[in-house]
Amino acid sequence: MSFDPCQIYSPEADTFLLAKAARAEVKPGDRVLEVGTGSGYIAAELVRCGSDIVATDVNPHAVLCARERGVDVLRVDLFSGIRGTFDLILFNPPYLPTQPDERIDDWLEYALDGGECGRHVIERFAADVGRVLAPFGRCLVLISSLTGFDKVCEMFIRNGFSVERVLQQTVEDEELYVLRIIRNEKNIQFPSLP
Repeated sequence: MSFDPCQIYSPEADTFLLAKAARAEVKPGDRVLEVGTGSGYIAAELVRCGSDIVATDVNPHAVLCARERGVDVLRVDLFSGIRGTFDLILFNPPYLPTQPDERIDDWLEYALDGGECGRHVIERFAADVGRVLAPFGRCLVLISSLTGFDKVCEMFIRNGFSVERVLQQTVEDEELYVLRIIRNEKNIQFPSLP
């Protein structure tokens, strides 16, 4: 089976910004998860650097494309079916505010449509990421000024995380940000001993 490149989000400025942040953040021995890998560009970059990385995407075309790049990728929605924990989690979510009448109902839309406020998928990610994030793990999440910087930060803070902006870039009529998200110290829990 082959994939349709028109159904996959091609690497753009947001992809390259998150890749830059990921290369700077990843440490030897990190177990890495990229959620919504798309073309697999970032995951493939980290594989070439020697990282142990698993990726996910809901789009079957993206899964096939990423596999062709040598990425170990699962077709799931966000973290569904993912077991274990990861030291570094990467996510370039769909963040474009999209009205119902703007939807085009194809696989590419999964990479773009952030719901009416642009935060629908980010909200789901923030609510569940703690389940797969190692106690001292880090997340790098790319967002846009179109999504509402403060509202996204508040979302993660409500879920027990601290947020730090690590990179920023102006692209046309928006600002892109890479956020570094870690658990608040009081929310760090260790697995119980047998």
